[in-house]
Amino acid sequence: MRILFIHQNFPGQFKHLAPALAAQHEVVAFAMKKDIPTTWQGVRLISYQAKRGSTPAIHPWLIDFETKTIRAEAVFHAALALRAEGFVPDLIIAHHGWGESLFIKEIWPQAKLAIYCEFFYHSQGTDVGFDPEFSDAEPADVCRLRLKNINNYLHFDIADAGISPTHWQASTFPEPFRAKIRVIHDGIDTEAITPNPQVSLTLTTPQGALTLTRDDEVITFVSRNLEPYRGYHIFMRALPDLLRRRPKARVLIVGNDGVSYGAQPPAGQTWKTIFLNEVSGKLDMNRVHFLGHIAYEHFIPLLQLSRVHVYLTYPFVLSWSLLEAMSAGCCIVASDTQPLHEAIRHNETGRLVNFFDAPALTEEICYLLNKPKKRATLSANARLFAQQHYDLKTACLPNQLAWVDGLLNGRA
Repeated sequence: MRILFIHQNFPGQFKHLAPALAAQHEVVAFAMKKDIPTTWQGVRLISYQAKRGSTPAIHPWLIDFETKTIRAEAVFHAALALRAEGFVPDLIIAHHGWGESLFIKEIWPQAKLAIYCEFFYHSQGTDVGFDPEFSDAEPADVCRLRLKNINNYLHFDIADAGISPTHWQASTFPEPFRAKIRVIHDGIDTEAITPNPQVSLTLTTPQGALTLTRDDEVITFVSRNLEPYRGYHIFMRALPDLLRRRPKARVLIVGNDGVSYGAQPPAGQTWKTIFLNEVSGKLDMNRVHFLGHIAYEHFIPLLQLSRVHVYLTYPFVLSWSLLEAMSAGCCIVASDTQPLHEAIRHNETGRLVNFFDAPALTEEICYLLNKPKKRATLSANARLFAQQHYDLKTACLPNQLAWVDGLLNGRA
């Protein structure tokens, strides 16, 4: 069979599925990257590039959809060229969130189209308006958000199936399309991500090299970018009392200075510095270490080193890092928000705390630091849960391959 993947940052969520399918089928992928190799793990790669930018002075509510249309146009022309070579896919699997696959059925109307259903936008009940500190004061923003779902609705008309990593994310999509979505996570390699009691990690600090081991009281916080959507502001507000109560604790914070989700900070500032400045006078900065973006080979040892790992999020897309922390055997304190409820069962695979309650977060962390047996139980349970429900080789990838096989053979 012939399978086409479409993802602006390929492989993205398809980094395990695409190579596995390439071992059995002819697989091609469109990616919005320059200077990519011709092949990757058996997948033929084809680059596409937007030919224009957004229109100056376009209505601000339409910028998002115009950007998606521009990208979809680029994929349309790349698909025309591929069709001219004689390539006709049996199945197209696309992350449609950036709009690229909008016109793909105009090229191959007989191909099955499956879309990666990451999130459907709502003006109430999910991320928008969740945090009163950053609630939009502009009433018309709900109109902009409604238009942001144009891309989703247009895909519902052409997609034959969907796949979503969590039940909660799938639940954000409306019927009747929700019934077409299979919930299968992308998968975590729990054989590679394991606890390691002998782990050590050396950091470069202003005071010189610092080597940490499991004997050190290490608290970790991880986010792609340090921003309110992932509770960075709440975590920082918890630190002064936490460090006061735990004089030997060290806090390792991973994340860049940009914005992945939500509003930009005021001009010339970053969310990282805004909330660090809010509490910096109350912190012993010799024990708070901002590590920025770190390579994956250092990220896993950081998780293995953690005595308590903190993960907070708005009602939004669940991070891979949370499941990787579970696989590494972290003792986790997480926000009591809907995306967490599938993975963190309170007092079983972790501890849940009100997202907005910084003192309660401090209390939970201190409680666990004082309870080594409790930490050990939660850590073991978290790893077992990750193995049973999110393991790449025994759970997720086999289910993904079965899903694809059903689409290819008319059983889905």
